[in-house]
Amino acid sequence: MTVRVRIAPSPTGNLHIGTARTAVFNWLFAHHHGGKFILRIEDTDLERSRPEYTDNILAGLRWLGLNWDEGPFFQSQRLDLYKTAVKKLLDQGLAYRCYTTPEELEALREAQKAKGEAPRYDNRHRNLTPEQEAAFQAEGHSFVIRFKIDDDREIVWNDLVRDKMVWRGSDLGGDMVIARASADGIGQPLYNFVVVVDDIDMQITHVIRGEDHIANTAKQILLYEALGAAAPVFAHSPLILNMDGRKLSKRDGVTSISDFQKLGFTAEALVNYMTLLGWSPPDSTQEIFTLEVAAKEFSFERVNKAGAKFDWAKLDWLNSQYIHNLPVDKLTDLLIPYWQEAGYNLEGRERPWLEQLVGLIGPSLTRLVEAVEMSKLFFSDTVELSEEGSKQLQQEGASAVLSAILAALENQPEFTEPTAQEIIKQVVKQQNVKKGLVMRSLRVALTGDVHGPDLIQSWLLLNHLGLDKARLNQAISS
Repeated sequence: MTVRVRIAPSPTGNLHIGTARTAVFNWLFAHHHGGKFILRIEDTDLERSRPEYTDNILAGLRWLGLNWDEGPFFQSQRLDLYKTAVKKLLDQGLAYRCYTTPEELEALREAQKAKGEAPRYDNRHRNLTPEQEAAFQAEGHSFVIRFKIDDDREIVWNDLVRDKMVWRGSDLGGDMVIARASADGIGQPLYNFVVVVDDIDMQITHVIRGEDHIANTAKQILLYEALGAAAPVFAHSPLILNMDGRKLSKRDGVTSISDFQKLGFTAEALVNYMTLLGWSPPDSTQEIFTLEVAAKEFSFERVNKAGAKFDWAKLDWLNSQYIHNLPVDKLTDLLIPYWQEAGYNLEGRERPWLEQLVGLIGPSLTRLVEAVEMSKLFFSDTVELSEEGSKQLQQEGASAVLSAILAALENQPEFTEPTAQEIIKQVVKQQNVKKGLVMRSLRVALTGDVHGPDLIQSWLLLNHLGLDKARLNQAISS
């Protein structure tokens, strides 16, 4: 048997980290078994589905490296297949037309609520006679298609994460709507039905999804049976929780993959972290690995039942490890879009200069976006003095030191790291001051603060652009 799994996001929003983590587990399982990873876009919600969300989902999966083997398939293009399956159930007497009005359903819910009962449909139109149906149709009533659920039926499956699962038909809320209202035939089929039809048609062997789908699974198993197909193997992974133990949601801030990208996380770090959200490798000390490495070890025996808490500190640490291990040219490629987004002018700053800058700030980065603030002084004609910086320039001898450095620069046809070191050495001797005064004053003049990246490397970068002399003059006159 060839393992065939699928990720089936709905384009009613951007790619959510919960959906992305589900995609990771599906991808790992498929690659572990040499199977197929299939992408299906579940866009049956025509009112809320948007093409920009589809684009976001596809781009997010590609960015994470979760390339699919088949698809994307769009449910909106498969309506004939679903309607044929609905008709099959109607013809077999396993489904029926229900003419109950929204007002009648609301009255039923209110009555059940008053009695303290769980809401459920009472199956009132399950056994309409042909004459009763004709009367409803003659009066112009629209209908939905409901699938018959036996209250006494026991639904059992062996979940790869949760072991034996048992549900009763009476827990499923009465006969299930599988197609929307339509006055002239079978209307838009609904999620719980079309997902089963698709999984049968695409020969899905394993359905891997979040535990919030468990109740749907019981209903879907009945539909597989009614359509004459064997149900796939199910695995319901734990939900992603916030640090308070509640399901991660938009209230927690960032939840979409594109937002994580904007915040400066690398794809490799994020997908590595998502792999650890609910799964642990055999070597518990191993925390950094590629998708390919994780796939060799992945199994649902090591997926937890309990929810996985999202830990920003852990993600930041992982991200820093990936950034610090990137070659300078690769890291430069990743940082250029952030500089461009910030409006920095890269004109005149050639590739070797950019890579030199990246070599300077890279070891201090936790997130890629931090490069914008860290490198701001290298893209500005002037610098703003911090409070500490202003106090430093007011120190006795600071102005004279900077003037001496400026004078020394005039006599240097070529400026290199040894040149910079020699100038500092000369000024210390010439001005008869401590080296600390020279270094601190020079740093403030060039960067605006007493703290910052390596001073000599910063000076080299600024000198290449001709900015060091201007800043020294600005500091002297301040």
